[in-house]
Amino acid sequence: MDTPAPRRTRIQQEKRELILEAALEVFSTNGFRGSTIDQIAEAAGMSKPNLLYYFRRKEDIHETLMQRLLDTWLAPLRELDDIGDPLTELRSYIRRKLEMARDFPRESRLFANEILQGAPRIMPLLEGELKTLVDEKAAVIKGWMRAGKIARTDPWHLIFSIWATTQHYADFDVQVRAVLGPNRGGDGRFEDAARFLEQLFIDGLKPKG
Repeated sequence: MDTPAPRRTRIQQEKRELILEAALEVFSTNGFRGSTIDQIAEAAGMSKPNLLYYFRRKEDIHETLMQRLLDTWLAPLRELDDIGDPLTELRSYIRRKLEMARDFPRESRLFANEILQGAPRIMPLLEGELKTLVDEKAAVIKGWMRAGKIARTDPWHLIFSIWATTQHYADFDVQVRAVLGPNRGGDGRFEDAARFLEQLFIDGLKPKG
């Protein structure tokens, strides 16, 4: 029988959170390859030996962050309710994804950097947990289509399109604000984006006839 890991003290948990917060900033700015333990320790305001007491390797920190990120990223999709009104559910999903782009831009960039590198450290998560959930929700969307509640389309590509259009506002935020300019590039840009994407997707999914 495996011996359970010893319970962390409050101070130990606070130190881990401090390290993970610092690592999120470093990784999202420099990418995995461009980041070092020394940079993370400096950002966390602690010595390298102290950091290594909590995480033995850079890879361990990154893995912890990516697992947390995936859990956070998938939460809105998990909430897609098969017994709810389809257009209401999809409108809420778009809104939640845009809120995440607004509130968690560093996490989005961290995930994008990993994907652009070929997902060498999270491929099992993508092929396992992520694929299983997307397949499950695609089946829900197909059920709505069979019932005539929304127009027929490819549910997987629908989900991909929602990801692409909402996460754009995190991954390309500098570009968005530059193009919109000072009058439209403030916090209101997310509400403007929400209204546009709701119109784009929801109008396109309304049953024909």
